[in-house]
Amino acid sequence: MNKDLTVGKPSKVLWLFCMPLFGSIIFQQLYNIADSFVAGKFISENALAAVGNSYEVTLIFIAFAFGCNIGCSVVVSEFFGAKRYGDMKTAVYTSFIASGVICVLLMAIGVFGSNTLLHLINTPAEIFKDSALYLDIYILGLPFMFFYNVSTGIFSALGDSKTPFIFLAISSTSNIAADIWFVKGLRLGVDGVAWATFICQGVSCVLAVIFVLKRLCKIETADKHKLFDKNILFKILKIAIPSTLQQSFISVGNIIIQGIINGFGSAVIAGYSASVKLNNLVITSFTTVGNGISNYTAQNIGAGKRDRVKQGFPAGLKMVWIICIPIVLLYLFGGKYLIYAFMENPSAEALNSGLLFLRILAPFYFIASSKLVADGILRGAGLMNQFMIATFTDLILRVVLAFVLSGTALGSTGIWCAWPIGWTVAAVMSIIFYKMKIANAVK
Repeated sequence: MNKDLTVGKPSKVLWLFCMPLFGSIIFQQLYNIADSFVAGKFISENALAAVGNSYEVTLIFIAFAFGCNIGCSVVVSEFFGAKRYGDMKTAVYTSFIASGVICVLLMAIGVFGSNTLLHLINTPAEIFKDSALYLDIYILGLPFMFFYNVSTGIFSALGDSKTPFIFLAISSTSNIAADIWFVKGLRLGVDGVAWATFICQGVSCVLAVIFVLKRLCKIETADKHKLFDKNILFKILKIAIPSTLQQSFISVGNIIIQGIINGFGSAVIAGYSASVKLNNLVITSFTTVGNGISNYTAQNIGAGKRDRVKQGFPAGLKMVWIICIPIVLLYLFGGKYLIYAFMENPSAEALNSGLLFLRILAPFYFIASSKLVADGILRGAGLMNQFMIATFTDLILRVVLAFVLSGTALGSTGIWCAWPIGWTVAAVMSIIFYKMKIANAVK
């Protein structure tokens, strides 16, 4: 069901639209969490470290898929809000074509360069083989990830956040069962969890693309639309490139940080691999809510209702802070049990490293979520320069501080401390940009 986000009380509209998105990304993250859970629980601590180590490299590919998603989503949202349905369909088909080309290029780079990347991040010898195996299978599934992300971006642009939620709920729970069956039943190792993810993500991708095309067929247009338009492509790229660069540089930063962490041994890697999955679950969830706010912003700008954009900021902020409360409490007081879920018999060093990571970061989720709400509005309004400045500030601070603080008496704890500092400075910048460019511009 398509949903017009330009009518109704902003707080209610955002809650109804963003909550299924929030649920969807939780199920999306279950793909990676399931892999780590099964690897650590049913294979070994080294297998968990291998999956976690490879995950940092996969974030580069995810960054490009995310860029395709948000670029397509914002442009389609604007056309949908303006009721320019012919241009909207052209934007969808242009996004699919461009995403396919980018995906082929990345697969070629991944096939020939994945081992080099693993060497660059100082992957320990005892986990290198499994890391490479997991990464090779992951690269084969890139088309599924790309086209699924573009499809969910289109659903969101049309105001439909429920359909992708249903797809992900089914495929993610199936992935957990498939992971366990491949490892316990078929007695496969790290390759088992990788193939399970490949199959389940492939099914969800095919279904999502089919449903998107059927949905488009039901929308009538006055004029014949084109399959590709370079002007619309440039409009998409204006949003997609900065979004991709944001995620890419964050991924590169995470790889650098992973290289620093790898210097502390496989126990710290395993602890970090478990806890960073829990952290990424939260941050990615709030990023997705921010994407929903981008759709809300773009639709209202397309409809000429800029005053509703201003009303969306406090509504979005209230929403993410309410969500933050139980998550922060869970991670602070129940983090130990969550980390145990990833490892059968964790070493004391692995457990303590993961637990300390969560306890340092969790209280700052309120700040990180505030930045992501402001970023969502900036991106939806096409203010990509301001969005990029705040994002790069966060990244640079985290990488530099991780390197500097890890060389002090703090050791690996210094790396964990870099996150809150980067989040805080960048959040202040994003909110200032929002106030200057959006809030003060609407009187």
